Amino acid sequence: MSDGESTRELLARYLRQRAELGQRELYLEGYTGAELLERLCTPTVAGVAGKTSAAAVEAPAVSEAPAPEVAAGSDEFEALRVEVLACIRCRLAEGRTTVVFGEGDPRADLLVVGEAPGYEEDRSGRPFVGPAGKLLDKMLAAIGFRRDEVFICNVLKCRPPSNRDPAADEVAACRPYLRKQVELVAPKAICALGRFAAQTVLASEASLTRLRGVTHEFMSIPVVVTYHPAALLRNQQWKRPAWEDLKVLRRIYDEAGGRKPGGNRG
Repeated sequence: MSDGESTRELLARYLRQRAELGQRELYLEGYTGAELLERLCTPTVAGVAGKTSAAAVEAPAVSEAPAPEVAAGSDEFEALRVEVLACIRCRLAEGRTTVVFGEGDPRADLLVVGEAPGYEEDRSGRPFVGPAGKLLDKMLAAIGFRRDEVFICNVLKCRPPSNRDPAADEVAACRPYLRKQVELVAPKAICALGRFAAQTVLASEASLTRLRGVTHEFMSIPVVVTYHPAALLRNQQWKRPAWEDLKVLRRIYDEAGGRKPGGNRG
């Protein structure tokens, strides 16, 4: 099987998985409609059409909302995405609208980890949308990054009902996915947003106050902990210490050899 055929087959499997899960919309960033038709025009992919420069691919419905999807990664990364989208390891699969795998650059040098999808994330299939997502974009921009230059995901890939705290067995079911994402992305630094994400990533019960201000490690990668954007929206007084955390993150990232934002990874 050629590289082109392999890519088309992965996309076909992905579309079928999304359709089986009831997902009615899929967005691919960076392609024109003509390019998508050229790439996907194969008997294994039926009913696919492209629209707009941030093309929406029918599966089977079409929306022209400009929602960026994660960039194409390795075959192993795409296989992981397909596996996660079909996951039924815990009870959260019963009530979700869609799985939120993550998005961004699958070869990013900076990986951002949050807690779990909320209502809007569950509907869109994207991490960190809405007001918290807009603030996260501003936080990243403050230290020089565009959203598409990092990889953003959550500890849990499905929304807990009523946004309740994740249960221990749910975390245990999802943790291998997070570890595999970290392994495949292989970032130079990780930013853990909020108490839950930090405690889960670091296997710690320490408070957020104690976890902040110290550089940790996860899978031999430096980790910096800061406030969750949703918490910052509720507590304006935390924005100054969050800024201090972000400056530390950028310093750790640079010291670890992360590529300059806007550059290419070698």
